[in-house]
Amino acid sequence: MNGLSDVRLTLRSRELLAEHEARQIVSAPAGLGRWGLFWHRARSRRVLLNLDAQQLRDVGLSREMAQREGCKPFWRS
Repeated sequence: MNGLSDVRLTLRSRELLAEHEARQIVSAPAGLGRWGLFWHRARSRRVLLNLDAQQLRDVGLSREMAQREGCKPFWRS
């Protein structure tokens, strides 16, 4: 890596760590096949779009983050 990449990684390390931890929490149950995973994502994202402000605070998401994740198509992780 060059020096600029190191600086960018250092500056974004907290943000990257938070994104990684968020992905770990929202992982799908083990043992699902492809269609089961798609169904799980679609259902989870639909529920995410219907959470109120208090529920979003409880899970540590902003309304914008919930909208971004909830509007993804089911085939995208």
